[in-house]
Amino acid sequence: MAPKRSSSGSVAQSTNSHGGKKKHQSNVENGSATVSAPETVQNKATNAVMEKEIKKQNFIVRTVWTIVMIAGFFILLAAGHIWIMALVTTVQILTFKEVIAVANEPAREKKLPYGKVINWYFLATTIYFLYGESVVYYFKQVVLVDYYLLPFATHHRFISYMLYIIGFMIFVSSLEKGHYKFQFAQFAFTHVTLLLVVVQAHFMMNNIFAGMFWFFLPASLVIINDIFAYLCGITFGRTPLIKISPKKTVEGFVGAWISTIIIGMILSHFLIKWKYMICPITDFSANAWSGLACEPNPVFVKQTFAVPSFLVPLLHRKTYEIEPIHFHVMVMASFSSLIAPFGGFFASGLKRTFQIKDFGDTIPGHGGITDRMDCQFLMGFFSYMYYDSFIATHHLRVGSVLETAIQSLTLAEQMQLVSSLHKYLYNQGYITDETLECLEKIKS
Repeated sequence: MAPKRSSSGSVAQSTNSHGGKKKHQSNVENGSATVSAPETVQNKATNAVMEKEIKKQNFIVRTVWTIVMIAGFFILLAAGHIWIMALVTTVQILTFKEVIAVANEPAREKKLPYGKVINWYFLATTIYFLYGESVVYYFKQVVLVDYYLLPFATHHRFISYMLYIIGFMIFVSSLEKGHYKFQFAQFAFTHVTLLLVVVQAHFMMNNIFAGMFWFFLPASLVIINDIFAYLCGITFGRTPLIKISPKKTVEGFVGAWISTIIIGMILSHFLIKWKYMICPITDFSANAWSGLACEPNPVFVKQTFAVPSFLVPLLHRKTYEIEPIHFHVMVMASFSSLIAPFGGFFASGLKRTFQIKDFGDTIPGHGGITDRMDCQFLMGFFSYMYYDSFIATHHLRVGSVLETAIQSLTLAEQMQLVSSLHKYLYNQGYITDETLECLEKIKS
């Protein structure tokens, strides 16, 4: 009996001992949980404070650089057309660099030859062609009379084509077995980037030639729309607009459209009073203080319009005087609000494809140049096409006449043209007998 009692007592003691250990372990665990709970709350509070501080710092950096960019832009705007052109060219090149870098990352791993060189070569060739076209078109009277520039002006397109063919041959020569699909994808990506970035940005340059107004106003409309899309979105936004950009709302989209039209018309009202903004470029040395003068385009001059019959009782007048430019601004503001944002959506889709947040870190607090210019390129291209189709006045230019005379007439016919022109000017009293006699000696 004793052994049994002893055995049972031993078992009971053992059981109690294990039970006590388990209970003690449970108490320790509960105690540790009780201790760790405040630590967890404290960590969360610390993280929240740190996150708030980071957001505050980002907001300060973003605000400071926004002010710097705006101030720098207006300084360049006042400095003259040539400085704004330099800005557009810089933005053009940096945007190309950022977009190409996104797709070039795998190329570095594969160590393929000439990949980066080919991209930059095609960029240089495209810029040479586009800028050359503009220079030849707007400054024929300069390049066609220069002994050294004349061959480049008359054969510009052929030279550009041959430069492209050289790049094409370099690309084909660089193809390596096992990487054909990747290299052709890179080739296609480069050309799409050239089309969507470089070509569209170049037409912003043509807008500057037409007058600073046609560059400044479209760019301002995009910025105004972006600001009011954000303000209207956080205030009234409820309905998602597009899946690729979940934060965009229909209310913000529509509210920004209405706001952009109103503010765009107010802005244009003041801009058209400044000759520096509306005059086409004739001198690269011109700036905001040089007293630029020109005959304004008819869209900047007040005209009389008939008031629609249903508005006559409300306005108490049958006619109204207004500058036609305001009607064009409504169209441009609508494009900047309803269509140009799709350039931003396209960029968002591209970033999601390559799983990146921004295209770069060129601008502190704002990301890359591409993140700020994705809508501007689309708007700049549209502005040029709209201006050329509906607003530009196509007069006979001195450069066009000179181009026809140089390329279509023989030397004898050119001398006869000059002699006839001099005789005309002599009969009008603009040149002297000595000048006419000197010309006749040269002709003989």
